[in-house]
Amino acid sequence: MVRQERAVRTRRAILEAAAVVFAERGYEAATIAEILAHAGVTKGALYFHFTSKLELAQGVLDAQYDKFLVPPRESKLQEVVDVAMVSAYRIRHEPMISAGARLSLGPETFEIRGGAVPGWIEILRRLLTAAKGQGELLPHVDPAETAWILSACWTGVQLYSQTFSDRGDIERRVAALYQHALPGIATPAMLSRLDMAEDRGRRVLEEVAAGARAAAGAGFDDHTIWGARA
Repeated sequence: MVRQERAVRTRRAILEAAAVVFAERGYEAATIAEILAHAGVTKGALYFHFTSKLELAQGVLDAQYDKFLVPPRESKLQEVVDVAMVSAYRIRHEPMISAGARLSLGPETFEIRGGAVPGWIEILRRLLTAAKGQGELLPHVDPAETAWILSACWTGVQLYSQTFSDRGDIERRVAALYQHALPGIATPAMLSRLDMAEDRGRRVLEEVAAGARAAAGAGFDDHTIWGARA
């Protein structure tokens, strides 16, 4: 059991180190030597868990999906906003998310199963489908098409924010994106209820942290609290 826990910690340390290097240098410029230096592990330990730099990049992409977890809402359209705003906050503060964004948009994307983009689109599609089923969307809205468009727009905002402000304004820009886009898909009644403020991501994460602390005190895990999702 101790050996297994040590292996889990080592794997996580390697992934976190790889995320830092990929976020700073990109896939092509990143080296195994840099990742080893950041992780503080031996080459043998790294290759025990990951056989190549490509597999490391895939591991970073796979690890970021737990970061999209947000509390379930009565309004699934609010969850759509929350996922976007939490991602905007985390891309500025967490190398795992920043690295995932960079890896997803680089030329190596096609080797890494399309990067994070297909998963991101699928998350939005599921939430938008549930929102339409609850009458939150206008009749003409196609959830799959809308998920593709919102994902593409979010990516464009992220790239522009990185170019012009090193992502310093990304939360404000993503909030503006949704404030402009959602009137075209949400019913007026639903639109008036949505929280699309630029600090929404930070507040949702504070809610998640408070829920995790409460769960730990009551002997539950995160899946018990947030697992019942659409």
